[in-house]
Amino acid sequence: MKFTQLFAPVLTLALLFSAGTTLAQSIRVDQGFARATMGKQMHGAAYVQIENQGKTDDALVSASSPAAAKVELHTMSMEGDVMKMRALDQLEIKAGQKIEMKPGAGHHLMLMGLKNPLKAGDSFPLTLNFRKAGKVETQITVQEGAMSGKPASGADMHDHEHHHDH
Repeated sequence: MKFTQLFAPVLTLALLFSAGTTLAQSIRVDQGFARATMGKQMHGAAYVQIENQGKTDDALVSASSPAAAKVELHTMSMEGDVMKMRALDQLEIKAGQKIEMKPGAGHHLMLMGLKNPLKAGDSFPLTLNFRKAGKVETQITVQEGAMSGKPASGADMHDHEHHHDH
C-alpha cells in the first residue's frame, strides 16, 4: 500500500511529461535548405519537410531565425501565366500529413531582411512554432543555385514585396 502511495504521484508526473514530449515529437522537420543569394539581396527563401506524426491536427503559426529580421510563411500558385504570392497566418498540418516545401511551388518560408548573404555551404538555425507542438528547432543548409532576385514567371525567386493578401 505504501508503495502505491509513494510512487503514484511520480508515475502520474512521468506520464504527463511523456505525453507532452510525445506531442512535441509528433512534428518532424527534415531536409531544411535555402538557395544561395546574390550580392546584397535582402530576401531569401527556406524550404523544409514537415510531417505530423501525431494523432491530432496542428498548425505552423510562425517562424524565426537569427539569419533574418523576419520570417514569413508564404504560399505561391500559378494562375495562367501569373504567379500569385501571399503571406499566410498559419499552415494547417493534419494528423498524418506530410508537407514538402520546394522552390517554385506551394509553400515556403520567406526570409525578410537578411543580415548576411546566404552563401552555399553555410547553415543557420530556424525555429518553427507550432500551435500544439510548440517550438521545433532545425538547421537550414544553404545550397548552390542562387536566386536571381528578379521576378519571373515560374522562377524560384519572386517579388515578395507585393501580392500580400492578408
